[in-house]
Amino acid sequence: MDRTLLLRALALYVPILLATILGRQRLRTKRHIAAIVCGLSWALPSLLLLQVFNVRFHWWSFHAHGGLIRGAPVDLWLGWAILWGVLPVLIFPRLNPWLLAAAFVCLDLVLMPRCAPLIELSNRWLVGEMVAVCMVLLPALFFARWTWDAAHLNARVLFQVLAMTGLLFFFLPEIIFALTGRGSWQLLFAPHLLSARWAKSLELQTIVLLAIAGASAAQEFARRGLGTPLPFDPPQRLVCSGLYRYVGSPMQISGALVLMAWGLLLQSWWLFAAGPLTFIYSAGLAGWHENENMLGRFGERWLLYRRNVPKWRPRWKPWHDPIAPIPWLYIAEECGPCSEVRRWFEARRPVALEIVAAEDHPTRNLTRITYDPMDGTAPEEGVAAFARALEHINLAWAYTGVYFRLPVVRTLVQLLIDAGGLGPKMVERRSCSVDHGLTNDGLTNSAPRRR
Repeated sequence: MDRTLLLRALALYVPILLATILGRQRLRTKRHIAAIVCGLSWALPSLLLLQVFNVRFHWWSFHAHGGLIRGAPVDLWLGWAILWGVLPVLIFPRLNPWLLAAAFVCLDLVLMPRCAPLIELSNRWLVGEMVAVCMVLLPALFFARWTWDAAHLNARVLFQVLAMTGLLFFFLPEIIFALTGRGSWQLLFAPHLLSARWAKSLELQTIVLLAIAGASAAQEFARRGLGTPLPFDPPQRLVCSGLYRYVGSPMQISGALVLMAWGLLLQSWWLFAAGPLTFIYSAGLAGWHENENMLGRFGERWLLYRRNVPKWRPRWKPWHDPIAPIPWLYIAEECGPCSEVRRWFEARRPVALEIVAAEDHPTRNLTRITYDPMDGTAPEEGVAAFARALEHINLAWAYTGVYFRLPVVRTLVQLLIDAGGLGPKMVERRSCSVDHGLTNDGLTNSAPRRR
């Protein structure tokens, strides 16, 4: 057999065989399955992006014919994705991740020079190897390990959002371009389209606005549900806050609309069609599985939520679970601008939100504006508290709040407010002689004096 064909076969089937054998032995829970899904979902698009960089910087080249994507053999790409995205957590689920990464780097340093003539290394290939380790191996390894161990929830959700962004915005278009032979990224940057740059900018901004709903839903799963969007790593609590007060499937709606808009921008009807197909799948098989799963986990609360919150057609006014406690918005009474904020909220008659003076909190000093969900999860302060309170008004204000609660946006806006002297200054509370019951985070479920 030709050595090149033999190397391609070994690169694909050896990792698949090892993953199959180890998977049968060690995948004992749904969380373990989620871990390898996470590792693979990171490795696949990031390795393809690595090849894009490789074409530009020439770290190595492939001498193969047929079955290529971006000049790289598909079988080698898939085998490499399994080798780095799946096998590390299956082989050594308890080994220190840094030692595990070092072991796989050593393995790569041994194997890469021995893959000639399939792979020809340049004198700069170690630079490419370093880039690959930082961009592919380490993120995939930590993503899978944290999911396996149910650790670092916020980081897991961030990785899931980044992986999904890579899959939808880069990986899927690349696969469609390769299979159909039509379409390319030049549509975004071609010189003859520069006159329509304003239109492209508007389309890109629209896509970002549509994607915000999905990112916010993932954020809500972590903050209030104590879980992730991945079905095998789900929230521990029923999420009825954020955009879930208005519609039952903000993530699926966002994904379908983003795919359609991205397809229009890239002039790819195959990519555009992926949006309706995603909707059909979500409304059909995935919807049936979701209903069965949620009914088994949350029972009557899920049925109550489903009766009041449509899955696909958003409500204008928010719905609040009558079983859940009503959140409290603490606003400093002795702060002039804060009092204006309070009057603004009260004039809009928010749903299921109690607004009280921060000075009347019975147990501790608060910042000038604090939002306490009263469900045992952590309160939010400053810009985050203001944005969170917006979800109690209507859908338009809720979407505005969703934008301001995004991590980068929230930080930037908070910095601007702090620079203007309206930052999260502590407010001295007034004395309170009434005995109040406390929630898990030290705030209270009893009513302070309203002002």
